[in-house]
Amino acid sequence: MRCVIRTVFAGALLGLASAAHADTGLVQKTASELALEIRTHKTTSVEVVKAFLDAIGNDERNAFITLDSEGALMAALAADQALNSGGAIGPLHGVPIVIKDNIAARGLPTTAGTSALSSWVPQIDASVVSRLRNAGAIVLGKTNMHELAFGITSNNATFGAVGNAYDPAMTAGGSSGGTGLAVGARYAPAGLGTDTGGSVRIPAALNGVAGFRPSVGRYPLSGIVPISTTRDTAGPIARSLTDLVLLDGVLAGAQVTSDPADLKLLRIGVPEGLADSVGPETARLFESALDKLTSRGAKLVSVDLSAIHEINDQVSFPIVLWEVRRDLARFLNAYETGLTIEAVTKGIESPDVKFVFEELVLGEKAIPDAVYQTVIRDLRPKLQAAYGELFAKNRLDALAFPTTPLEAQPIETSDLTVDLNGEKVETFATYIRHTDPGSNAGIPGLSLPIGLTSGGLPVGLELDGPAFSDRHLLSIGLAVEAAIPALPAPRR
Repeated sequence: MRCVIRTVFAGALLGLASAAHADTGLVQKTASELALEIRTHKTTSVEVVKAFLDAIGNDERNAFITLDSEGALMAALAADQALNSGGAIGPLHGVPIVIKDNIAARGLPTTAGTSALSSWVPQIDASVVSRLRNAGAIVLGKTNMHELAFGITSNNATFGAVGNAYDPAMTAGGSSGGTGLAVGARYAPAGLGTDTGGSVRIPAALNGVAGFRPSVGRYPLSGIVPISTTRDTAGPIARSLTDLVLLDGVLAGAQVTSDPADLKLLRIGVPEGLADSVGPETARLFESALDKLTSRGAKLVSVDLSAIHEINDQVSFPIVLWEVRRDLARFLNAYETGLTIEAVTKGIESPDVKFVFEELVLGEKAIPDAVYQTVIRDLRPKLQAAYGELFAKNRLDALAFPTTPLEAQPIETSDLTVDLNGEKVETFATYIRHTDPGSNAGIPGLSLPIGLTSGGLPVGLELDGPAFSDRHLLSIGLAVEAAIPALPAPRR
């Protein structure tokens, strides 16, 4: 882990923080709870930041690429002074958050998890970070991730693998693994990731927290190292749906509160054939969650997603592999990184990502322009239409399914394959199976925790909604969260 050191006022700030005798109970509180306690003078931002820094300690699970301890303490002191002087405050005033390291934060390295960008220090925030800071949030640091966001384990060969919040020997998921870990392990109350095919929802599910992928276009993309402008979006990760509602409001410029939906009025689609394609513990917890929803009046509707999956198989990789060649090159030039996509590729250290860039992005197996144009003009609109018809025909408020077919697997053995129901299957394809189709269609998706396996690992439930139904989907999430017992915090 690399730490950014700020020497101005360092001694005074560290002395002040030590004198605060940080309350370890603070790290169990949500962002909404902490914002209220800071606003009502029940605690201070300095006390809150110090509590989380104490929880992070030496960060043995490798959540951070850059931890800005002293910068966060200085910002906390300024937040407390502003509150005491009667200045205007936002809904996240004085609350620390973490930011995935492919999202620019001024004055801090933004590596995207790769060595070629390790010296790039942007002088302006990404738009989403600017909105969070304007709401009063404090950036604790930049979190570890799968290299260039091209994977779902966060086993990063450059900065080290990210451990799971509930078991450091297990993967944290990806590509926003560091943010998922940090929120799950109580290193921060909330954070920001990015999601192209599941990269917010997968680590949220595997670390026992909630993650939200908005409809594409809901949040601005400027300042985010891209994969695909068609599919990319930032997304918040938190420990409560109330926090996701608040964060979505800040990021989208919408309302920051919402009421739970009435489960008795909801029709929720459940894909056919799930039992054969997920692990036994995932199936058990998913069925238990559905039972809790039906006991409170929700109507479950069996739906056939085979046509959607068939179209998605033709859409997914051509978009990503063609657009990253264009979009990453444009980004590197526009933000004056001094790098080309070829230079970035040369420095990739993770074998899976190196193969993708050398062979499938820049090599002879790159997607032809004609194939991409067919996908973007014909097949993706067909996928979006299929989703629209599915929701309308069945009068669905949401689709429900396990976020991932399996819980987290061992870091040492899961880079390429994992075991699913006695069969060895490809890790990447398995973990994005449920999250990828909605990503390609650009619809909103929400993952929330539903329980722990017999081995103590979290499992997530995903809810997908029609395009631009983001606030209604979050309201459904509030109702579902209330119906399912909260997970215990991970053991330290």
